[in-house]
Amino acid sequence: MPARQSSLGSKTAAVLLKDIKSEFRTRYAIGAIVMFAVITVIAVGFATSGVGLDRDLQGIVLWLVIYFASVAGLGQSFIKEEENRTALALRMFALPSSVFGGKYLFNLILLMALVIVIVPLFIFLVGLEIECIPLFLAVVALGTLGLAGSTTIIAAIISKASIKGVLFAVMSFPLILPLLIMAIKGTQKALYENSEFINGLPELKVLISYAIVMSIAGFLLFEYVWND
Repeated sequence: MPARQSSLGSKTAAVLLKDIKSEFRTRYAIGAIVMFAVITVIAVGFATSGVGLDRDLQGIVLWLVIYFASVAGLGQSFIKEEENRTALALRMFALPSSVFGGKYLFNLILLMALVIVIVPLFIFLVGLEIECIPLFLAVVALGTLGLAGSTTIIAAIISKASIKGVLFAVMSFPLILPLLIMAIKGTQKALYENSEFINGLPELKVLISYAIVMSIAGFLLFEYVWND
């Protein structure tokens, strides 16, 4: 059992490292999500210059930018394997759980990079004022975990379809909508004056549950999707 766990962990790390090296060569996913996010935030900043967005609207726009930026890039995690005809070699090399784990961690890293870029831009260009930083960070972290899990399994499902980009957006929105609603509400509470961490506990509980369910469901379903 320890040897099997070690092999599972090492192959998961190998899949992650492969994707990171591939991304450094092409810079497709990171370029797509960062450029989309930067252009969108700059456009929003210029459009609202001198007016400012309501705090509720700031939370909505923030998560919509994160969602659409993720749709622009994260769907490529499995599509590249099919287009480059490396999926068969990956199936022979690693267990499905290792492949899903490596892809999940890669998407999580991309989303973390996206958030690191977007939040400072929102602060400077849109006037985002975070009143409860611990609550804001918790919502962003849990929202990112859930978004990475859901987009990874969706990307695997649509990787063999002919209209991949459109199908990814269509399939992902209904599944990610509950996460977006809770993340927006939690973020809005973190922006209110005199806000406290305890105020966002209902949203945090839902985000935790969503991240756990999507991760477990992804690992359980991926073998059937991957070997189909």
